[in-house]
Amino acid sequence: MENTNKLFHMLYRKTRSMSKEMNEQLQRHELYSSQWSILYCLKINGSMTQSEIWRYLVVEAPTVTRTLVKLEEGGWVKRTHGSDKRERLVSLTDKAIENFPVIEKDVKSFEQKMLEHLSDEEQDNLFHLLTKLGI
Repeated sequence: MENTNKLFHMLYRKTRSMSKEMNEQLQRHELYSSQWSILYCLKINGSMTQSEIWRYLVVEAPTVTRTLVKLEEGGWVKRTHGSDKRERLVSLTDKAIENFPVIEKDVKSFEQKMLEHLSDEEQDNLFHLLTKLGI
C-alpha cells in the first residue's frame, strides 16, 4: 500500500468506533470495554496478579490499577495479597461469575454484528493479518 498513514488511520478509526459501540452495549451491565477486557481475561485465565493482567492486555500498570479499583467497587473482582506482600492477586467475584454468561452473550452479539459483512474466510484472513502486524 502506497500510503500507510491511510491504513493506520482506518485501523484507528475502526477500533475507536468499535470501542464506543461496545461501551454502549455494556452500559446495561454498568461496565465499560476496558472493564470487560479484564473480566474476560480473568475468566479464561483464572486468578492473576495485577502485573500479569497488564502484561497480558498490553496496558500500562496504572490504567489496570484504576480499572481494577472500579471493578472492585462494583463488586466484580476481589483483590487479595499474593505470595509476596506487594503482590495483589485478582479474581472474579460470585457476582461476576453469575453475570458473565449474560454479558458474554451481549458481547458475542455485538461481535457478530461487527463481522456480518465478512465471510468466514475473510475473518480468518483478517485474524492472520493482524497476528503478523507489528512486532
